[in-house]
Amino acid sequence: MQTETRNPITVAMLGAGGRGAVFGDILQGLSHLTRVTAVAEPRDAYREAFARQHGLAANTVFRDWREFIKQPKLCDAVVIATMDQEHVGPAVACLERGYHLFLEKPMATTLADCQAIAAAQRRAGTILAVCHSLRYHKGFRKVKELLDAGRIGQLVTIDQLEQVGFWHQAHSFVRGNWGNTDRAAFMLLAKSCHDLDYIAHLVNRPCRRAASFGSLTYFKAENAPPGSPARCTDGCPVEPTCPYSAIKAYTQGNLEGWPTNTVAPVHTREAHLAALRTGPYGRCVWRCDNNVVDHQVVTLDFEGDITATFTMTAFTQGGGRRIRVHGTAGELEFNENEIIVKTFGDNNREKIVLGEEPGGHGGGDSRALRAWLEAIRQNDPTLVWTDAAESLRTHTIVFAAEKSRLEKRTVALSELAG
Repeated sequence: MQTETRNPITVAMLGAGGRGAVFGDILQGLSHLTRVTAVAEPRDAYREAFARQHGLAANTVFRDWREFIKQPKLCDAVVIATMDQEHVGPAVACLERGYHLFLEKPMATTLADCQAIAAAQRRAGTILAVCHSLRYHKGFRKVKELLDAGRIGQLVTIDQLEQVGFWHQAHSFVRGNWGNTDRAAFMLLAKSCHDLDYIAHLVNRPCRRAASFGSLTYFKAENAPPGSPARCTDGCPVEPTCPYSAIKAYTQGNLEGWPTNTVAPVHTREAHLAALRTGPYGRCVWRCDNNVVDHQVVTLDFEGDITATFTMTAFTQGGGRRIRVHGTAGELEFNENEIIVKTFGDNNREKIVLGEEPGGHGGGDSRALRAWLEAIRQNDPTLVWTDAAESLRTHTIVFAAEKSRLEKRTVALSELAG
């Protein structure tokens, strides 16, 4: 049974959109540890809904993080869930004011900004966690434990697949906030810094080189069906059978569940249809301003001659990750629901079935937030597995891989050393 903490950790939320709302719900469920006391969010409907849910006083509700930071220190800690390109400003400012910080991934959209956040944490000495939720997911943690215990001998190769899913790609990376690098991070950083962080976590050795290939192949105007208009709501002749129909995606089923709930702040069929007629989510997926890749492959070379490959693809029906790990004494396969360990010496095959945990990223979001709060409560930074320095280490691999893709060459990590 949860007991009330005498002095709950007070937290401000900067950014009350999709991820901010998720983090807010988690914090509300951890009332024995924490209490949300402030919010900054530019959109009226989202800001007001968040303030109502958490019972916030009017003088702790702000339109912009800059308004928040101008106030006397209002709380113990801050969660930053603004858009990716807006991370560095509030992160550095909050650290300079002495706030503990929970930062949604990615850290920032440039390597220099990531380095600036890490430097600010070193100066501040406060506790910072980057939300690399895969490390906190029960199944991914179990894989790490098995490898560290030597169940398949010495690690040799890793092969990881991220199945973005055709519907998720269309929602987030074509129509949505992360479809264009002018307003958000490139795909490998925005979506897959989770994955390269996890691979580096498993290997736990310095990465020496990265090579990458990928492109935007399908979601382009030349692939639009003949006669299709700019919007699904404009009488598109193929809309009834199109797998990317915005009408089917956003006006049917549970309108309050993700990703449908991101279309409009009011969740009725009429409100969603109205939003599709004018907003970004009603656009034809072949007629958007997106420029991020829809598939990408990364190859990594680590010290100790350990190699890893990572594939991100939009073109799957389901989502989730699949991992294969090969060692000198066996191999391991993982699909988020079960782990299969095969050992060479005895020719055994063991299946480990994992019970599901509720919440975002298979419970990883909640575990990451709880670890951060416990680290603050106990004044023990070691309880956080992804502080600014560790996240900078693995983000650097992501920037090296994207540099390789753009420059069509292998990139040594030493080229990006700060």
